[in-house]
Amino acid sequence: METFSILAALVTLSAIASFLNNRFIKLPGTIGVMVVSIVLSGIILFTGKIFPAAYLFIKALTGSIDFSHTLLDIMLAFLLFASALHFDYPALKKQVRPVMILSTVGVVGSTIVFGWLLHYATTLLHIDIPLIYCFLFGALISPTDPVAVLSILKKSKIPPALETIIGGESLLNDAVGLLLFVILKEIADESVANPTLLEGFRIFAQEVFGGLALGGISAFTAYKTMKKVDDFQTIVLVSLSMVMIISVAGGILHVSIPLAAVTAGLILGNTTLGDPRQQDLHEYLERIWKLIDELLNTILFVLIGLQIVVMPFIRNYWLLGCVAIVAVLIARAVSIALPAIFLRRALSATYKSVTILVWAGLRGGISVALALSLPPSPYRELIISGSYCILLFSVIVQGLTLNRVVSAMMKAK
Repeated sequence: METFSILAALVTLSAIASFLNNRFIKLPGTIGVMVVSIVLSGIILFTGKIFPAAYLFIKALTGSIDFSHTLLDIMLAFLLFASALHFDYPALKKQVRPVMILSTVGVVGSTIVFGWLLHYATTLLHIDIPLIYCFLFGALISPTDPVAVLSILKKSKIPPALETIIGGESLLNDAVGLLLFVILKEIADESVANPTLLEGFRIFAQEVFGGLALGGISAFTAYKTMKKVDDFQTIVLVSLSMVMIISVAGGILHVSIPLAAVTAGLILGNTTLGDPRQQDLHEYLERIWKLIDELLNTILFVLIGLQIVVMPFIRNYWLLGCVAIVAVLIARAVSIALPAIFLRRALSATYKSVTILVWAGLRGGISVALALSLPPSPYRELIISGSYCILLFSVIVQGLTLNRVVSAMMKAK
């Protein structure tokens, strides 16, 4: 399909899903549109022989979109910049210790626990997945998804301090997850000769510090440019150009695009442009990016829903998915409960906070995109299927029940 036809189809399907959800289903926005798109995809998938034209159209549409590239290299920078632009930086500074611990130690711990649990369970169930691939699965599924988390948190009743910790963790834990994913992928890839820990840390340093530098330089340049004009159209174009440059330059320089986008968003979102008129323009700019964020989120969750048409329905699909869901919840609980012992001041009423943190640790499209980026192997489709099952459970079940869990914990003695 041509690029314009793909965009027209996606926007139209997003409009239909948004209308049906708003008019009839009335679920929270992003969850609702994903549910609608999954239901429509499921109906088309199972009635393919009755409505072959619809089935072939959806399959051609999803086949024309490189989901991994579209999300990781294009959409993610816009989504993360928009989220960081509105993030409360002073509140983040107050919670920097728990955020940094959960986004580093928490991710590593979750990867290890998940890997061992999955390997043990699959061995009992006679599903063949080597331990290294279980750890690789853990590395791509352990970081919480900032797009899913921040879209759900907007309408949650989580206490402000915990909301800051969860949101900050989701914005910053991609670097550690990426390091583990890249190192483990090289170890699992038999064509890579003698991968070393030193090489892994070199990649980590390049991705993290390069991403921070790219985001800082981009934000500084955009800020200086914006200060010299008082035309709203120009300011919006500068911000759009900056995010696009981050996406392109990040790919060329092999640095972390998510970290660069978050850094730029935090800087521009917490600086003032000067005179009162420019401050009004800054507020309008934030509103424009809020609209961009909501539109892209809607399209992204429709894309996720459409992926069910091309998901590999292999023999152990649902069994592995259920095992992976249990394993990721246990791994999340362990990786938070242990650091929480040292964070009692930051996490008052520890068991309540831990429960909320575990249930609010949503996974999303980034995990599926990373799974799709795996090289061909006998275990690739198992990991893709398991990631998709975790995504569905995380966004729909955890997302819809999050407020109930929060209310129950707040009432508990």
